[in-house]
Amino acid sequence: MTTAPSPATTEHLTTSRRLVDEAVLATFGPTRHEVAASGVEGRSVVDAAERAATGGKRLRALLCLAAAEVCGSDRVVRGSAEVGAAAALELFQAAALVHDDLMDASDTRRGAPSTHRHLETVSYPGSGDVTARERFGSSGALLVGDLLLTMSATTLHAAVLPLDRDVAAAALRTYSAMASEVAVGQYLDLLASHAPWTDDGTDLERAERVIHAKSARYSVELPLHLGGVLGGASDEQLDWLGRLGRAVGTAFQLRDDLLGVFGDPAVTGKPAGDDLREGKRTVLVALAYRAADEPDRALLRDGLGRPDLAQDEIDAIRDVLESTGALAEVESQIDALAASTEDVLARPPHDTGDTTVLRALLESAVRRTA
Repeated sequence: MTTAPSPATTEHLTTSRRLVDEAVLATFGPTRHEVAASGVEGRSVVDAAERAATGGKRLRALLCLAAAEVCGSDRVVRGSAEVGAAAALELFQAAALVHDDLMDASDTRRGAPSTHRHLETVSYPGSGDVTARERFGSSGALLVGDLLLTMSATTLHAAVLPLDRDVAAAALRTYSAMASEVAVGQYLDLLASHAPWTDDGTDLERAERVIHAKSARYSVELPLHLGGVLGGASDEQLDWLGRLGRAVGTAFQLRDDLLGVFGDPAVTGKPAGDDLREGKRTVLVALAYRAADEPDRALLRDGLGRPDLAQDEIDAIRDVLESTGALAEVESQIDALAASTEDVLARPPHDTGDTTVLRALLESAVRRTA
């Protein structure tokens, strides 16, 4: 999976991304109308939600559209059910990021202030009290995320309403599974960051479950499944999409874990080492702890989760992650998952369409730098 996308593939993805951007933006007009009676203050909540939903790579939406296309859909056009469902995925993603940044106390997202920090600066009506300002921003971000979740569910229901009843029901079941798994996965992530350290494999096993529930299925597998359902996929095609999604979704999150520690802030849009300050017990960290000697284990225990970690302390933890072989092991796992994906892509089910665009998206998910 190393071939650069052709100009035709790039143009196709650009067109699809524009359709999704337009569909996401179109949801905010009706929402503003719905809250108009609450006055200008109410509209500011919608403005913050639109800000959170603007930008990004639109990976989940594009995967949904690509899956629909390879399974036979010829309706990936403006106003189609597929584009509406793709927009719903992006609204859900925006909500998840708002809530995730709030829980992790992240100051930035995509190189700009995260939603709770933005609200502290732009919308706080008081003055002087830092604690009250921060509480306002946190509470406001919680509500912005809730609004985006509502908009996401409403958008998906509207998109599938005109479809065959069985297709619509299958699409809604997929969305429901995604929403439930992300909430539980986020809780597992929270739990892991506060649990006692162990050397019996519990940390690693839990980190792998977090990957599956919080990110792998939500980021890749379920968007592919949703697109397949909308595209009229056969059971064989849905199984094929599922195998692709599980491999790439796992690789996607493993790469995310590496970027959270070793990524370039100029590219990722987040400060270097943020995952360490937040105390994330990732597969990377669990592998390092298992292989480390006691002094290095103490360094991990004492450092992870400290918001005031200095750069030299971050560098010391990075050294442990690398010297224990954990970094190399995660890179090896990603390579193995990429090879597995290539094997599955090479054997599509009967009547599956051109996989060129899908292949380009899956590769970008595995090899991403931000």
